Order: sequence, then C-alpha cells, then structure tokens
Amino acid sequence: MPVFFRVLFALASALPAISAAAPVSPSAADSRQAQQDFAAELARDHGLAADAVLAILAKAEYQQSIIDAISRPAEKVKPWKEYRPIFLTDARRESGIAFYRDNRDLIDRVAAEYQVSPSIIVAIIGVETSYGRITGKYKVLDALTTLAFHYPPREKFFREQLSQLLRLNDGHLAYPIEELRGSYAGAMGWGQFMPTSIARFARDYDGDERIDLWNSKPDIVASVASYFQGHGWEPEGPVALRAQLAPDARTITPANSEPVYPLEQLTAWGYSVDAALDPQRPATLLKLEGDSGPEYWITFQNFYVITRYNRSPMYAMAVKQLAEAIAAGDAAAGP
Repeated sequence: MPVFFRVLFALASALPAISAAAPVSPSAADSRQAQQDFAAELARDHGLAADAVLAILAKAEYQQSIIDAISRPAEKVKPWKEYRPIFLTDARRESGIAFYRDNRDLIDRVAAEYQVSPSIIVAIIGVETSYGRITGKYKVLDALTTLAFHYPPREKFFREQLSQLLRLNDGHLAYPIEELRGSYAGAMGWGQFMPTSIARFARDYDGDERIDLWNSKPDIVASVASYFQGHGWEPEGPVALRAQLAPDARTITPANSEPVYPLEQLTAWGYSVDAALDPQRPATLLKLEGDSGPEYWITFQNFYVITRYNRSPMYAMAVKQLAEAIAAGDAAAGP
C-alpha cells in the first residue's frame, strides 16, 4: 500500500489512537540506555551477541521525517464513494491484468498449492505497491530503530519488529538488513510485510534458500498466498455479497468484520443475498456510503481474512472489487 494511504488507514483503523501533538522523544542518553537494554534482552532471550546487536544499531540513522509522518494526525477517513476511486482505477486494473497474464503459470501454481484465489494475490500486490513500483524509500533499519527508541506511544510494537528483523539477519533474507528499504513504518517488499509477518508467512518459493520480497516473484507471490492461507482463507468461499433489505430490516452495527452471525440470522433480520449458501455460514453486515446512497453488504470469512492485511473494511472491499475486475478483464481478453 502506498505510504500515504498506509498511514491514513492503518492508523485510523488498526492502531490505537494517538495524540495530534508530537510525542516527546527520549533524550540521547535514555535512547542509548534503551538500546543497551534491548541488546541485552536479545542476548538473553534469543542468543544474539549484545555487542553485535549494538554494532548494527549504530549503523541506523535517526530520521525525523519518520517521527513527523507517524505523529501526523490521521485525516478523516474518506467515505467509500471517495475511497473506491483511489484504488479501483483503470490503470491499476489494466496493470493487474497484465501482471497476471505475464506471470500466470507462477500465480496459478501458487494459488492452487496454497488454496487461495489467484486474483486476490494479484489485487493485494496491486493495492499495496502498484505491482512492485512503490515499495518504500526508507532504510528499514533506520525506520524501525527510529520508531523503537524515539516514538514512545508505540515503542513496544516497533521494538518487537526490530527484534524480529535482527533475528532474520542470519542469511534468511536475500540482503543484509542494513540494505533493506521499505515504508517509514518498516513494511517491506511488494507485499509490504513487517518483520514478524516475514518470519511467520514469507516463503522461499524459488528454492535459493533465502527470502527475497523485492526481486523474486516466486517468493513474493508465495508469501502473499501464505499470508492468506495462514489467516484462514476458505478455498472457493464467498468474500462479500450485496444485500437486499426488507422494509422492516433491523438496524445492526457490528463492531468489526469478524463473521459472527449465521447467515440465516441476518436473513431473519431483513438482510438477504441472491445466492444459494449454507444458512449456518458465518457472516456479518457492512454498510458503506456509495455514490447513490448506502450500500449494504453481507461479508464472510474471506472478507475478514483480507482485513488481517489491513483492518479497514473499505480496504478489504477495494481488494475484493479489484480482484473481480482483474479476473473479469483477464477472462474477457481470452487466451
């Protein structure tokens, strides 16, 4: 996801609220002590040499622009009618069709192995980095070190990410961590993985015994598919369906996108879909502000899985609709 939109929607929907005022950064002495304590913890808990950890941290440069970016108040979240045109552009759709057709054998093979829709894999890469064109300009080591030791509101999260990055620095990744570039928050590669996601879900699919999320399409595609499989993607399962409302439909406001209602319960409350589905299938309701007024959608497990990538339901809907547009465009183009 491009840096601006990752800030806007990740902070608005996924992260704890932060003050509009920039936090007070620790003093240089406090930061040095925190780094020493951090290195000692890595030595104690993970067997890394504390001196080696400190030597790597010494290569990181504090970046005020990173603190400024993450401290900037999140803008008001756009309604769906304004959000949708940002991601569902003709250019992104056409680029997605071309990317799929150029890499069809790989994508279809990975999709079959991981039991994930090929168009969803393509759409995620398109939404996150425009098919690898915008992967971030910051050194990941600078980003995570700056945020781990100079951004108190989220230091625990970013120290966890920095810890994991240092533990990946053993030949597991294709490049030395000092050379890795990504977003200001430390997200990397075509799929914008944080270090903990790399550790859990990234895959060496080209068999060269290292993970390359920047230049190996097999690793990139398989890692995205692995992420979806690992979060419970249902093969051939529905993502979201437009709901028809009964005149007396009950007003419900689900807390999030987790499918917690049997479909038959939503039907009884006045929300139905034009599809033959198991009445016991878990689902939930989503209301969006469309061009012509409110849109009501019944969403399922696979929609919830997309929100594990980014918790914004509008992000998930954009991925769903872009995937459908890519699949339709590919089919229309023929062999």
